[in-house]
Amino acid sequence: MPLTASETCLSQARGMRYGLRMNKTPPPGDRIAKVLARAGVASRREAERMIEAGRVAVNGKVIDSPALNVTAKDKITADGKPVSEPEPTRLWLYHKPSGLVTTTRDEKGRATIFDKLPEDMPRVMSVGRLDLNSEGLLLLTNDGGIKRKLELPATGWLRKYRVRVNGRPKDEDFAPLRKGLVVDGERFQPMTVTLDRQQGANAWLTIGLREGKNREIRRAIEDIGFAVNRLLRVSYGPFQLGTLKPGEVEEIRRRVMRDQLGLDAEVQTEDTPKRPARPQRKRPTVGKKPRK
Repeated sequence: MPLTASETCLSQARGMRYGLRMNKTPPPGDRIAKVLARAGVASRREAERMIEAGRVAVNGKVIDSPALNVTAKDKITADGKPVSEPEPTRLWLYHKPSGLVTTTRDEKGRATIFDKLPEDMPRVMSVGRLDLNSEGLLLLTNDGGIKRKLELPATGWLRKYRVRVNGRPKDEDFAPLRKGLVVDGERFQPMTVTLDRQQGANAWLTIGLREGKNREIRRAIEDIGFAVNRLLRVSYGPFQLGTLKPGEVEEIRRRVMRDQLGLDAEVQTEDTPKRPARPQRKRPTVGKKPRK
């Protein structure tokens, strides 16, 4: 049955819209939040919040939506400061001392880890946090994308802590932590807990977990009737605190970082020179005489 005139027009209109969708090419460049994250300004999610708060401008115009692609030709500022070209991804181990907060600015005026970093350190972000009274291994990076990737529970990296609790607990006391428990309506995933030794009025534990909720270990220990009086993170995935002293920073070699993080080969290793190409030997042709 032939189409009516109205049906024909409707079909043509749909075809035109389909053609437009098929021919539409994405704008050049990368999303503004991704560029800010790669430049070390903030994580991608934090960069989106900065944009919505009117703290980012592109080519002199303040933007309020992260739905914008930019290229190297665009001039970007964040909080009035020019955003430089992204540097190669870098990662550091930092031994956070107790008594410092893991934020760039503290509304109570307390000292932050960034106040105590060496002066020659570039602008960095922390991978996750350790609370005021916690100490130990904290990863630092100049890449917001890497920060976000390492913070996700989906990464599956085990974080280990040495924990001192007041009292004389028994191994069975930690069964709720091993099974997973709910504290104040928030569910904590199962933890690995080892009762290492009793030392006077305190006991030392080793606890491993794969997520990083706010004060998770302290709240879980309190829920079973004990109190944490020291908490030291000793590892984060494959990275170890080792002999790093409080306040010290150590950069991870790029080859190690690339292997452990599964980064693309574009992260070049400056400590491994490229192998020179082997000269090819000319093989004599078989069964043919050379031309004179």
